[in-house]
Amino acid sequence: MTKPQYKVSQNTWDFLLEPMITPTGFREYDARWKYPDDINLPGITALGMGLGTQMYENGIEPVIAVGNDYREYSLAIKNALMLGLMQAGIHVKDIGPAVSPMAYFAQFHLDAPAVAMVTASHNPNGWTGVKMGFERPLTHGPDEMNRLRDIVLGGETVARDGGKYERINGVRDAYIDDLCGDFKMSRKLKIVCATGNGTASAFLPEILERIGVEVVPSHNTLDYTFPNYNPNPEALEMLHDMAASVKESGADLALGFDGDGDRCGVVDDEGEEIFADKVGVIMARDLSKIYPNATFVADVKSTGLFASDPELIKNGVKADYWKTGHSHMKRRVKELGALAGFEKSGHYFLAEPVGRGYDCGARVAVEMCKLLDRNPDMSMSDLRRALPQTWATPTMSPYCADEEKYAVLERLVAKLVKLADDGGSLGGRKITGVVTVNGARVQLENGGWGLVRASSNTPNLVVVCESPESEAEMRAIFKDIDAVIRTEPSVGDYDQTF
Repeated sequence: MTKPQYKVSQNTWDFLLEPMITPTGFREYDARWKYPDDINLPGITALGMGLGTQMYENGIEPVIAVGNDYREYSLAIKNALMLGLMQAGIHVKDIGPAVSPMAYFAQFHLDAPAVAMVTASHNPNGWTGVKMGFERPLTHGPDEMNRLRDIVLGGETVARDGGKYERINGVRDAYIDDLCGDFKMSRKLKIVCATGNGTASAFLPEILERIGVEVVPSHNTLDYTFPNYNPNPEALEMLHDMAASVKESGADLALGFDGDGDRCGVVDDEGEEIFADKVGVIMARDLSKIYPNATFVADVKSTGLFASDPELIKNGVKADYWKTGHSHMKRRVKELGALAGFEKSGHYFLAEPVGRGYDCGARVAVEMCKLLDRNPDMSMSDLRRALPQTWATPTMSPYCADEEKYAVLERLVAKLVKLADDGGSLGGRKITGVVTVNGARVQLENGGWGLVRASSNTPNLVVVCESPESEAEMRAIFKDIDAVIRTEPSVGDYDQTF
């Protein structure tokens, strides 16, 4: 196959004929492009051929489960991807519209060695992409993504005979059965189910009702124009809307889900928005009572409580802080034999015997209901208040172009490491160390910290800060780390403030 072009003008003959792929769409652990600005349908077909070629190269049995999220153009993208896979000699098992965890489940349910899920995840409309993997429950990491990029952009795809298409029905019902089992709530629970009109709308209300929850619907009608907000439970806009629904309905909590259903956000009965890392600590406390001496993995954006919480220490928990990103986290959980992994973004990786190791917002929802059922005298706000108090910023993302962000980050990490080596401070607290496994997490003498890393999915940096002392100190930490970031003129405005 000829090498794809990086840019082809829209509304031209070549745009319908020649594959066009912007190289920056190959991210650390999945693929994301603006469509049709950065990739066209022939480009998606080339991607499918590349993925199929990679399967043969890795000795993977040529069978793959393929699904798509609920966006206006996702079916066209999936069809183009499947065409390329079949041209590469792959037996495609099309599971239809799905949330990402349903596609991951299909690997187990259908005994399929590979998966490809067409989704832009929580990215706004106009984005598309593919999450893919060969070794369940894992998905592609940087090495696999770099090789896929080289195959596709280098024109190394190989056409083979034997490609086949098969439509598979019933996976959605099997996925819901697997989640719910025979569990039924023994306490009354009223939950706002917020899906932002995204793909999770076709799953979560039914799942919650099946286990005996009274559901308060919140934007549960499928609508790929996302008329209310972009479904992203890490964004304050969605969390604020969930909080308003809790206060209006008198619900016990709200659960919110992103565009492809692999993340879950929580608002408690008082309308307090609980960042996902704190929800992770609540879950870890409960699970570590059942499974003492468990290992939990947390991403570098997450609260320091996984390592310092007295209850987790009492239950023998071992905390491991690792790279942000669903592929990195899944791999680390499997590598360590951890019971679960938690990301501040709302990805949770519940492994055996609780889950299957992949990120699934619905699994988190069911397990949160089970947690509350095991603690019938505790409200969600009681569980929140039982944690040691810390003050943390939301996840903030100043603009930085994809072509520049990693070089910018490298310089920022060097500046922060030098600041530490020189005996410097953030927010008036002495720096005790810098964790550089994923950007720079600057550790402070009182347990506070500030993080800067590069987003793997969008043209942004990522900034998070936490203080165990006060909101004022948290703001001071952010002010100081932002001052370092502002030494880089190519870094733009933040997507949200606090």
